[in-house]
Amino acid sequence: MNASDKHARLVRLLADLEEGAVLALVRERLNAGEDPFRLIEDAQLAMRRVGERYEQHEYYISSMMMAGEIFREVMELVEPVITQKTNANASGHILLGTVQGDIHDIGKNIFGVLLRCHGFTVTDLGVDVAPAQIAQEALRVAPDAVALSGLLTISYDSMKETVQQFRKQGEPRLAQTPFIIGGGTVNAMVCAFVGADYWAIDAMMGVQLCKQILAQRQ
Repeated sequence: MNASDKHARLVRLLADLEEGAVLALVRERLNAGEDPFRLIEDAQLAMRRVGERYEQHEYYISSMMMAGEIFREVMELVEPVITQKTNANASGHILLGTVQGDIHDIGKNIFGVLLRCHGFTVTDLGVDVAPAQIAQEALRVAPDAVALSGLLTISYDSMKETVQQFRKQGEPRLAQTPFIIGGGTVNAMVCAFVGADYWAIDAMMGVQLCKQILAQRQ
C-alpha cells in the first residue's frame, strides 16, 4: 500500500467509525516512522467528513460522539511520538478554553496537545467557558497568554466579551496578558472585532505564536 492509499484509508475508516481498524492503522504508520503531524491532518479531514454526514442527516449525535472518542484515542497514540520529535524547552504557561456558547473542542484539544509537546504548561478550562471564569483562572495561574477557541461565528461575541471583561479587572498582570483567538473561521477582521492580539486558523500556527510571545517576554 502506497502513502496516498494509507492516507485515504485512514480518512475513510475514521469517517466510517471503524475504531479498531483506525487505531491499528495509526500504530502501523507510526511504527513505520511516518510524520505524526500527517496522521493528525488525516484524522482532521476524517472529522470534517463526519461533520458533513451529520449535516446531511446520515449521522446522529451518537455518531459524532463516537468519532470524537476515536479521534481522542488517535491523539493519545500520536502525542508521545510528537513529544520525542520536538524540542520541549519552551516552559511557558497558556490558559486555554472554548468560549461560552460553543462546545467544539477538537481544535482546542489538538492545540493543547501540541503546546504540551513543545514544553508549555497548559491549563485547559474546557468548553462553554464563561468570561468571568477565564478571568478568575488567569488571576490564579498568571499565564503567559490566553487562548480562546471557537468554531461558530456566534462565538465572536463571547470572545469579545471575554477580552473586555478581562481587561476591566484592573489587575496589572491581566492587563498585559496577550490574547490569541483560534478557529477555522477567524481572521484579522475577527481579531480586531474581538480585541485580541493574535489569531490562528490551525494548531501549529497557534504554537508558533505562543513561542513568539514567550521569546518577547524573555
